[in-house]
Amino acid sequence: MGRSRKSKMHKRKARPEKAPNPEKRGSYNEIIKGNAGFEQYYKAQNLCPESEFGSFMEAMLEDLPAAFRITGCRGQETGLLRCIEEKLQEGKIDAFALPWYPRKLAWQLNLTRRDIRRSEANFRLHNFLVGETEAGFVSRQEVVSMIPPLALDVQPHHKVLDMCAAPGSKTAQLIEALHADGLALPSGLVVANDADNKRCYMLVHQAKRLSSPCLLVTNHDASAMPNFQLVKDGKECVMKFDRILCDVPCSGDGTLRKNPDGWVKWHPGNGNNLHGMQYRILKRGAEMLQVGGRLVYSTCTFNPVENEAVVARMLSESDGALTLAEINLPGLKSNPGLNKWTPMAKNLEAFESFDKVPESMHTQLRPHLFPPSEEAAKGLHLERCLRILPHLQNTGGFFVAVLEKHKPLPWESATRVTENPEPAEVKQEEPAKKKRKIFGFKEDPFFYLADDDETWPSIKDYYKIDSNLFPSVLLSRTLEGKKKNIYMTNEAVREIVSQNQEKLKIINTGIKVFARCSNLEMKCEYRLAQEGLPSIQALIQDRIVHVGREDMVKLLENESGTLPPKIEEFSPDLFEKLKEFKSGSCILKFQEGDLEFHLVGWRGKVSARVYIAKSERIHFMRLLGADVSQFEVNKFEAKVNLEEEKETEGNDNMEKVKEETPV
Repeated sequence: MGRSRKSKMHKRKARPEKAPNPEKRGSYNEIIKGNAGFEQYYKAQNLCPESEFGSFMEAMLEDLPAAFRITGCRGQETGLLRCIEEKLQEGKIDAFALPWYPRKLAWQLNLTRRDIRRSEANFRLHNFLVGETEAGFVSRQEVVSMIPPLALDVQPHHKVLDMCAAPGSKTAQLIEALHADGLALPSGLVVANDADNKRCYMLVHQAKRLSSPCLLVTNHDASAMPNFQLVKDGKECVMKFDRILCDVPCSGDGTLRKNPDGWVKWHPGNGNNLHGMQYRILKRGAEMLQVGGRLVYSTCTFNPVENEAVVARMLSESDGALTLAEINLPGLKSNPGLNKWTPMAKNLEAFESFDKVPESMHTQLRPHLFPPSEEAAKGLHLERCLRILPHLQNTGGFFVAVLEKHKPLPWESATRVTENPEPAEVKQEEPAKKKRKIFGFKEDPFFYLADDDETWPSIKDYYKIDSNLFPSVLLSRTLEGKKKNIYMTNEAVREIVSQNQEKLKIINTGIKVFARCSNLEMKCEYRLAQEGLPSIQALIQDRIVHVGREDMVKLLENESGTLPPKIEEFSPDLFEKLKEFKSGSCILKFQEGDLEFHLVGWRGKVSARVYIAKSERIHFMRLLGADVSQFEVNKFEAKVNLEEEKETEGNDNMEKVKEETPV
């Protein structure tokens, strides 16, 4: 018989206590803000006039105000903006629309995220932001992070590449710009890439809230992105992008107001070590850019070694192929880019030129970190870059540069367009190259429906879908057997996926438009899916029910899992419409004034309901002016009630123990 657990525990050696880690983050209040090296380094860089440097440092030590952005392509911006202004006024919350962001869609609060999350007075605002973000109608995003997508000037027909896209707030802006003119299916696309496999799934979650069929998520090292090969009219060519965003990994000291635990880790070596990677990503982006296209290089650091030095190196080596463009965002306060800066070693030793760097420090400081000569700087126009400093408009820090491409880069070969050759003489086979190991989850392939797919006719006939929606843009993740879900992309995404699936590591694409259901009363096996409805509703000519305000509120108030309202409980008008309406999936359409939306619904045997998520139900109720207080949860009251319940339960148990204990 083995020794008891107790005896084993006695034999176990006592573990020595771990020494406390000074860099480990404690509570928010324990974090010490400030770093003497940071102040010394940036005072030497002349980021701003000497008279402003004190204001710069004071702002850096303050907590960052919260901000959010209204999604600009979902069709309910006007109504949601009204709701937001009413809610801010009702809660007496100090906030303002950013003067440089179009259509009052971006707002800054004079509250920190911590104030919103931990103050009972703001619980309704917190619930609102969380719910609307989950539904995809609001994005909580740092103010300065909103600038690069605006500077990129994306149009609906553009092919856009976001090279370092996770977590996805800027990608969401690019998608919104693609859908800005209200087209359900723009001809352009957004390829959102990230090197980190896990962060790619975070990116998918963020971008999926916008329900765009024009998005493709890939997982590649941005500095070694593979070419996108296409075959047009029997000719093979490399696809170039009209717009590219290089928001590169950086030392991140512009986010210290939001992430104060970074103060203790800051030193100049962080930026010095990242310069090479940042340059390689920018160089690869420039290679993938179309002549006549635009590329935005951005970071969330103040450091010129990671900013102007990278841009200057790229411009110098491009031999005039790239130039810097002016950035015009009226109302945005910023400082121009620097033409001169002073690199420092990790120990804060400064050097005016590489010639003065001792050989022992050549691994820390390299030639490309230093500014160009005064003569060379004149032709680069680095002053056209923007540096956002926190004291100018109470924000975080950021750097933005817009590059335009006028001709192929010197090392780019002429665009190769070759007709498919006839089989030539058989060459001696070379040994197969070892396949690169793919890290992360292996995704199932994507299968587009053939024109004669047996699934499509029944769906098309049931919903009377316009022939402009071709089955060739519909896809599933299974080739054999019945398809569980059917997704949709636009033609541009379909071409890339169809011709590059073996070459690209595709994480996700397409929005769900149909989901298989087993209801025997439906002649079609597939019901509509809410996320894909905005993209196809204009092509559906049947199974549509027009619903008035009161009836729509009644439908939205019905919680999932409860019995839906019977059709006789609706207004006489809707009752008459539903009485002869056959059971199954349908579209519930609301239109009144400038407010219009379409929801997936279900007509049961004797009832009707909406088929959307709870956060979306609350959103549409807000737009209709309905009472959403039944959904409002005051987590502070809930916590008190829970503690009281536990205390009461504990007292009851104590009394019970006393009663059962013999005297």
